[in-house]
This record gives sequence, structure tokens and C-alpha cells, in this order.
Amino acid sequence: MGKLRNRLFQSWFRFSRPMTLGVRGAVERADGQILLVRHVYTQGWFLPGGGVEKGEPAQLALKRELEEEGGISITGPPELVGIYSNHRVFPNDHVILYRIRFGCWQSCETDNAGEIAEIGWFEPGALPDQATPGTRRRVANVYLGAEDSNYW
Repeated sequence: MGKLRNRLFQSWFRFSRPMTLGVRGAVERADGQILLVRHVYTQGWFLPGGGVEKGEPAQLALKRELEEEGGISITGPPELVGIYSNHRVFPNDHVILYRIRFGCWQSCETDNAGEIAEIGWFEPGALPDQATPGTRRRVANVYLGAEDSNYW
């Protein structure tokens, strides 16, 4: 059921906009752990984030998504890490990645409307086995010194 719902959602996005844009946030705690989320409608652990709505600035989409998915309120400027092609997952999709260092966020109330199955904090070098390949690539790039790529 999750795959069908995901495919329908992607088809609707493809119909409503020829190019899609998403944002993700690498949120850090003082101990160096980073926030990952697991959705109810697809498998794997992801950096929190989601789609940029029509007419919405990317940083406002990041703020909205982090509050909704992770209970994170941005209090300082997020750092732009890069813009990545996500064509392997969805044709003509792009993802903007921001880094939110400790001290630039605080916890807040969240209403993820049943979208998030689980929230967790993980060491960058010890991600859960179910972390998605894109999440692994970006975490390795930002935190472990791995070579950067244009692809999510």
C-alpha cells in the first residue's frame, strides 16, 4: 500500500509541476548526533525535510518541514550545503540540503499528522541499517569528509 500511495503522490507532483524541489536539513545536537526520521509511507531513515510548495521560499519550506517532521524550530541561519539532483528517485527532482548546527535550533511542538513513524538521533558514522543511500551519501559528505557528488 505504501508503494502505491508513494507512486500516486509522485504522479500528482509530476502532473502539477514539471520540476520538483525539496529541502532537507542536517540538524546537529551538541554531542554530534544528527536527526533522522522514518516516514509511515516509505521505507528508510531520512534527513528531515520535504517539498517546497509553489511560491514558497526554500528556507521557509525548511523551517516548516523541520517543525512538522522533527519538532525542530530554527533559531539561527541554516547553512546551505548544496543542491543535488535526485533523478534516480524521481525524474527532474532536486534537493537543497541545509546544515543546522547546534545552537541554531530549539525543540518545539510538532504535528506531523501521522506522517512520521519514528524520530531518532544518530552518530554520523553509525547510521541505522535502513538509512537511505541518499541520506548516507550526504551524511558522509558533510560529516565524514567523503567526496561530494552532484547527485542525492
